[in-house]
Amino acid sequence: MLEKNEIAYEKAILIGLVTREQNEDKLTEFLDELEFLTHTAGGKVVKRFTQKMDMPNSKTFIGTGKMEEVLAYVEQHEIDTVVFDDELSPSQQKNIEKILKAKIVDRTYLILDIFAQRAQTSYARTQVELAQYQYLLPRLVGLWTHLERQKGGIGMRGPGETEIETDRRIVRDRISLLKKKLQTIDKQMATQRGNRGKMVRVALVGYTNVGKSTLMNVISKSDVFAENKLFATLDTTVRKVVIGNLPFLLTDTVGFIRKLPTQLVESFKSTLDEVREADLLLHVVDISHPQFEDHIESVNTILGEIKCQNKRTIMVFNKIDAYTYETIEDDDLSTEPTKAHYTLNDWRETWMSKVGDNALFISAIEKENMEDFRKRVYQEVRDIHVTRFPYNNFLYPEEFYEG
Repeated sequence: MLEKNEIAYEKAILIGLVTREQNEDKLTEFLDELEFLTHTAGGKVVKRFTQKMDMPNSKTFIGTGKMEEVLAYVEQHEIDTVVFDDELSPSQQKNIEKILKAKIVDRTYLILDIFAQRAQTSYARTQVELAQYQYLLPRLVGLWTHLERQKGGIGMRGPGETEIETDRRIVRDRISLLKKKLQTIDKQMATQRGNRGKMVRVALVGYTNVGKSTLMNVISKSDVFAENKLFATLDTTVRKVVIGNLPFLLTDTVGFIRKLPTQLVESFKSTLDEVREADLLLHVVDISHPQFEDHIESVNTILGEIKCQNKRTIMVFNKIDAYTYETIEDDDLSTEPTKAHYTLNDWRETWMSKVGDNALFISAIEKENMEDFRKRVYQEVRDIHVTRFPYNNFLYPEEFYEG
C-alpha cells in the first residue's frame, strides 16, 4: 500500500551501448541524463545494462547474450519498462517487445512522453500530439496489440491510449489535420509578435533545467512555473520587462536537450520562431553541471540548425551557488589538475575570457550578481534600441541605470 503522498513509480531498466562514436564516459553521462528523464516521466531506474559493440545490432539493438541477460532480469524483478538510450527502428522495437514482453521505450519517445505530461495549453498539446503521431506512424504494425496490454504510464500518454485501433490512413489524416491547426495558430502567433511593435526582444535559451524560468521570475517579477525537473516549461512565456527606464520584451523558451527528437524541432516551430525573431539571446548555462560545456555545444548546434548562431548573445553562467570543484593536496604531486579542479576564477581564464563582458556569473535563485546582470542587459538592450530609434538617444543615456 502506498502512503498518502507517496508516488507510484514504474520500475525501469536502462540500456545503452559503448560504440566507436561513444566511449564509456560519454555513455555514463547519457545514461545519467536518461535516468533523470525516466524519473521525470514517472519511472524509477533499478538497473543499467551496457554493452560494447562497434554498432547496434540491426535486429535487437544489443547482442543475443546480453538480451538473454536482460530478459532474465526483467522476468525475475517484474520490470515494467525497458528504456533504450537511442532511438530504435520500428523493426528493432517490434523484435525486442516479442522477446522481453515488456513496455519498450526509446529516448525519443521518452522525451515525447514527458512533453505530453508537461503540455498545458491547447497549442502545446497540439504540438506534442503531432510529434507523437509522426513518431508512431512507421511503428503501427504490431504496436497496438502491445498497447492493449498496457494500463497507462510511461510512453502511454497522448494518442497511444485512445487510438488503439488507429490505422495508417487515420493517423496520416490526423497528422494533416494537426499540421493545418498548427499553421493557423502559427499565423496568429506571428500576428501577435508583429503587434508587439518595434520593442527590443530578448529570448532566454539554454539546455533544459538550467534555471531559465527562475531567472525569468527574478527579472520580470512574474510567476512563471519553475521546477527541478526536465522540460518544466513547454509554453513560451513573454513578459514586458523594464530595467532602469528601458522597456523590452523577455521570452522564456522550451529547454533544449541532446538527441532532441527531430519531430519536436518541427512541431515546436513557433516556439523556435520566438528565438529567431529575438534581437538578443541570453544563453543560460548551469555551470554546476559537470557536462555544461557539452550542453553549450548542444544548444549552439540547435541554434545553428535554426540559423540563430550569429545573433547577439550574452552567456549567463547560472547556479554559481551550487558550483563545486575538487581540490588537490599541496603534497600530492601525482595528481594532474583537470577541469574538475577548476574554480570559477579558473574557468574565467579559459575560453570564457574570449567572451569578455558577454560572460556573466550569477545565481538566479540566490540573486547573486544580479545587479551586474541587469546592468549588462541594460547596456545591450539600450544599444539595440538606440540603433533602431536614434532620435530616442537622449531618453536612454549610456550612463543611465537605476537598479
